[in-house]
Amino acid sequence: MARVEEAVAVKVQVSYSPAPRRVDQVELDLPPGSRLADALRASGLLERHGLRAEDGLSVGIWGKAKPLDTPVREADRIEIYRGLTVDPKEARRQRYRKHKR
Repeated sequence: MARVEEAVAVKVQVSYSPAPRRVDQVELDLPPGSRLADALRASGLLERHGLRAEDGLSVGIWGKAKPLDTPVREADRIEIYRGLTVDPKEARRQRYRKHKR
């Protein structure tokens, strides 16, 4: 009798930081063969934060930007990136000035 392999769900985490020091995370069990876009849809984070994939959303896995058709793997951390509001160099200067006082 042949042994049938069960399709095991892929466990991933989807994260978005809507503001500094705030992170909204969702853990998901996705079917094998799921793509990054599937994980975003299943997480509900886009709707919860008023984001739309067609607006040129920047996403990645473990800090590396990836296209939406990238397959997800077990234990991936999928991240939704938001645009910078302040130039990082300028922010560093401001923190230094504040700390110097």
